[in-house]
Amino acid sequence: MHVDVVPVGDVSARVKREASKGLRTVYDCEVSMHEPQPIPTGAYDADRDQYRAEEFIDLAQRIGSGEKNIAVTPQDLYYRRRNYVFGLAYLSGSGSVISTHRLQTSSDGGFSNRSASDIFGDRVRKEVVHEIGHTLGLEHCDNERCVMKFSPTVREVDVKEQSLCGSCATQVT
Repeated sequence: MHVDVVPVGDVSARVKREASKGLRTVYDCEVSMHEPQPIPTGAYDADRDQYRAEEFIDLAQRIGSGEKNIAVTPQDLYYRRRNYVFGLAYLSGSGSVISTHRLQTSSDGGFSNRSASDIFGDRVRKEVVHEIGHTLGLEHCDNERCVMKFSPTVREVDVKEQSLCGSCATQVT
């Protein structure tokens, strides 16, 4: 499998490295880094001061060169009536997106003694792996440790592992 990471907006080299590392580690796939893209025209919702996640997925699908494509952005995203999303993907689709905006909370709430930088890197890897998992047909998992567990807060992202549980892994191999 080939995954093309599409940076949208001002994405740091560190975030690009973490995204690539997470995908290679879990899916053992080829990862390419697309040229940075501007924020999609019309994605901004002034009433919410946020960006529509679907616009970023559409961009990734349209310009990405992989079998699976994931937009990565520092912009604050939302989807429908949700206040925010860390990421979004269409089940078994080719495009997805993650936002680093809300993953940058400095602390993990005392979950570990690791640095904020290390915690942030873990979050980026987990969210990229999670969203690509959806494009591979994986739904949310009930296993608390599985990367496919639905995680509406950073605390829940921090608790889960970066890897797929045995049940989810067998569905993608």
